[in-house]
Amino acid sequence: MKKEKLVEEGYNEIASIYHSERGKFHSLIELKEFVQLLSPGSKVIDFGCGAGVPLTRYLVDEGFSVIGVDISEEMLVLAKKHVPEATFIKSDMNEINFPDNTFDGLVSFYAIIHVPKEKHANLFKKFNRILKPEGTMLISLGWTEWEAVEEYYGATMFWSHYGPEQSLVLVKEAGFEIIFEEVRERGGEKTYFILARAKK
Repeated sequence: MKKEKLVEEGYNEIASIYHSERGKFHSLIELKEFVQLLSPGSKVIDFGCGAGVPLTRYLVDEGFSVIGVDISEEMLVLAKKHVPEATFIKSDMNEINFPDNTFDGLVSFYAIIHVPKEKHANLFKKFNRILKPEGTMLISLGWTEWEAVEEYYGATMFWSHYGPEQSLVLVKEAGFEIIFEEVRERGGEKTYFILARAKK
């Protein structure tokens, strides 16, 4: 089975239980740093928005115009209930396309880790392309190199990511200027965060 299909079916199966556990991974410290770099009313895209909380909800409450993208239909059913003010699109983040220079900001938390790592370089280049010049990106990535198919909340799930050193190289090569990058602990797990600006 295609790895992306495993992720889609897995999250469809566990949408409710994953949402109930999601609070352990609050990253509002990082989000506040991201928000401070955006102007009021900015257009922001949330890749891998899941059930819409806390990220999409937080961004809408901050006054931004938000589009959420997720591969799981069941997650989006929850997201539309939690954040009716946002626009949601069902898609694999690798397959969806927007015009160049569309967004002021881009976030993706706990989602790129489910994308086959050989696709990360092109994904980051797309992120740069759809952001406006000086657009801001905040993403979370794996804190170590790893790839696996394992059980997750009773469903079969796929993960794939490089370690921080290689991920940082790919983000820079995609045209981003780094504001900060650091491995931080959230919910008892380590996560690699990158906050960066798109350079054209």
